Amino acid sequence: MSAGSVAPLGGPVLALFAFASGLAVASAYFAHPLLDVMADDLGLSRATAGLIVAATQLGYGLGLILLVPLGDLLDRRRLIVGQFLLSALALFAVAFSRSAAMLLASMAAVGLMAVVTQALVAHAAGLARPAERGHVVGVVTSGIVLGILMARSVAGALTDLAGWRTVYLVAALLGLAVAALLWRALPSRATPRATLSYPRLIGSLVTLVVEEPALRIRGILALLIFADITTLLAPLVLPLSAPPFSLSHTEVGLFGLAGAAGALGAARAGRWTDRGHGQRVTGIALGLMLLAWLPISLLDRSILWLVLGVVMIDFGLQATHVANQGMIYRVRPEAQSRLTAAYMVFYSIGSALGSSLSTLVYASSGWPGVSLMGAGIALAALAFWALTLRAMPSPAGAA
Repeated sequence: MSAGSVAPLGGPVLALFAFASGLAVASAYFAHPLLDVMADDLGLSRATAGLIVAATQLGYGLGLILLVPLGDLLDRRRLIVGQFLLSALALFAVAFSRSAAMLLASMAAVGLMAVVTQALVAHAAGLARPAERGHVVGVVTSGIVLGILMARSVAGALTDLAGWRTVYLVAALLGLAVAALLWRALPSRATPRATLSYPRLIGSLVTLVVEEPALRIRGILALLIFADITTLLAPLVLPLSAPPFSLSHTEVGLFGLAGAAGALGAARAGRWTDRGHGQRVTGIALGLMLLAWLPISLLDRSILWLVLGVVMIDFGLQATHVANQGMIYRVRPEAQSRLTAAYMVFYSIGSALGSSLSTLVYASSGWPGVSLMGAGIALAALAFWALTLRAMPSPAGAA
């Protein structure tokens, strides 16, 4: 089989990549519609409920640095399956947590193992033909988007039926099943291996950031856009579960399905980036994220405004995210796992900042404060993109 063949990703195998990635990332998002009940159960105040998400993102950030680069050093099939097995153990630990400290530590472990999503994205990108890499990344990212959305819906429904702990028990069992499927189905084809030692492999993340302007620019954009989306998602359950809406956890979870347009944004953005329109996609998508905060800010007038805003911001987020990845994977094909890790470190920092700060802002300034914060971040992202247009290397930054 030729080095650039995409045959291993045909049909069912590509679908399994997407499904497994969605399930893995879902574990980091179950808590979003459940922050109030989890915090109340284990003695966290509502103002500090965002720490549950922040702990997950902290673990995710560590996993990006310590685990994802191993895809350039070890057999990716074994690495991915092993991470799914450990993820199941972490999810069981969350389900059986009996104190706030144990919950936060277990959530950090869930985040640490959830980076298997990025190992799957990097592996899919490595198996794809260069001319189809954006499309393949877009399909897998569509699975991630749907996983995030289903996580909110399923988490809300299971919590109303059997309590929030059931969510994590079911996720752990599904993780074990997916590990078995991946072991049987993942291509066993050899991938390029780094010749570095593990310490030098990890250290090379810094080298990549220093040497590759495309990675720096797209990484900062990732930090800003994911800070923006978690500014919306982390505190969202608080106004929706309170009067006058008083939505149940099932209803809050179903509300997240309004962002399903993000899956379409991911799939289409991949094809457009393959055709050299990555910068154009980015500019339009960032503008859409900024405009989304206008209807989002009108939540007190009608929940329909919020639905419209979620559709807009999620479409813009996923289109930008896929364009980012499609452009950085052109830089160093032999270092895709490390490029993924370095890029997603920026994502993790942004997500942790957005989730922790937005709940504090909501406690002090309510939904208008959250809306101003989100709009400010979106404006900063759009301005940064415009200022760095000329700094992007031409192969990665084609108009």
